[in-house]
Amino acid sequence: MGVELTALHWIYIVFIGLIIGFMVKRRDTSLICILGIFLIAITATGSLSGSISSIFNSFIYAITELLPTILVISIIVAMSRTLTITGINDVMISPFSKMIRTPALAYWTIGIVMMVISWFFWPSPAVALLGAVLLPVAVRVGLPALGVAMAMNLFGHGIALSGDFVIQAAPKLTSDAAGLPITEVIDASIPLVLVMGIVTTAAAFYFLRRDMKSGKLTMDTGVQETKFVEAAEDETGLLSQGQKKFFAILIPLLFALDVAAMSILKLQGGDATALIGGTSVFILLLITMFSHKNTGLEKTTSYMIEGFTFGFKVFGPVIPIAAFFYLGDAGFTKIIGDFLPKASQGIVNDIGVALASVVPMSKEIGAITLTAVGAITGLDGSGFSGISLAGSVANIFGTAIGAGAATLTALGQIAAIWVGGGTLVPWALIPAAAICGVDPFELARRNLKPVTIGLVVTTIVAMFLI
Repeated sequence: MGVELTALHWIYIVFIGLIIGFMVKRRDTSLICILGIFLIAITATGSLSGSISSIFNSFIYAITELLPTILVISIIVAMSRTLTITGINDVMISPFSKMIRTPALAYWTIGIVMMVISWFFWPSPAVALLGAVLLPVAVRVGLPALGVAMAMNLFGHGIALSGDFVIQAAPKLTSDAAGLPITEVIDASIPLVLVMGIVTTAAAFYFLRRDMKSGKLTMDTGVQETKFVEAAEDETGLLSQGQKKFFAILIPLLFALDVAAMSILKLQGGDATALIGGTSVFILLLITMFSHKNTGLEKTTSYMIEGFTFGFKVFGPVIPIAAFFYLGDAGFTKIIGDFLPKASQGIVNDIGVALASVVPMSKEIGAITLTAVGAITGLDGSGFSGISLAGSVANIFGTAIGAGAATLTALGQIAAIWVGGGTLVPWALIPAAAICGVDPFELARRNLKPVTIGLVVTTIVAMFLI
């Protein structure tokens, strides 16, 4: 039996459409989300002052929900900065340079190492940790700088970020918007991340190798005159070579112990994030005090400020969008109050039930829609600002179909991050392109075909998993 949709539901639907439309036009959606929050609040309460207050309260609610994610990313970035400054990252990566003897080995080695590092450090810091050391090695054995950028991009900003199994920032956002436990979204994402990752990286390597043989891709293709190498700012003499080797062994060991603890103690979601975050703080303090000595107290604060600046810069655009989509579920009552109809199960659930009663839904339509929504939301170049929308839409379709909400949520998350997280949108490609000294637009063009192939195959696989 269907449910009766009220003005609140229709306003929510209209603003979802507006948000998607503005994202397609590559325009910022913060103003639209704030206007949507205000209109929903004033329609529900009839109070002007209460509705204005609801805007602020929605931001508080969104920040409260997102704060653990913002905090852990900020801390990890701060920690990675200490590794770069002290030169520990060079020592950590150097053993892998011995494995790189051919262009093929360079592509796969750099990609896999980038993926693993990105699970713990996030891709942008991982690019700085990895690129400055392995780029010269890869170029020396014949892999063009554009190929190095593709490997770091696809494995880091693609596979690692779209799954985000360790830090769990992405599944936190999508699961909250979809009203699902984070474990369900992570479990559902594993096969999809594997399919997307294998298909895309294999296709990219095939095209890369083909164009290298034909001469279409050379060592100079896409290369720019200037290169950004964060390591150029390194301070020398802070640690001896022996001390760097000690920390280069200690840091991976500590994170390996974290992973073991997660498995043994069944830590997931916020608990897993807290463990990684606490370990990162410990490493940050240890290295800073050991390397900077008398100025360690001041340097600790400096690194933390850098980290928090990065974290809030990345998540600043996410907060208004997340605030709007939290209204679709439990956030409505906490932000605005108990103003929903008595029979309502939440705006999103109501829309899903109503949709199921009038539209013949299928898992095929649901999968295609979520891939499209995810890809569209990724066009803003963040990859994260729109995944709340993907989770919300997945909840609607999952409810309408009667199954597969977690799979649809994971699919929308993967599509959004692969497109906007740093593999297709040129302005999101800047970290990898800059460290390799290549044109970000050329890198985006090289990634377009393999990522598109990967999304098509992953969408088809999702249809069978729903």
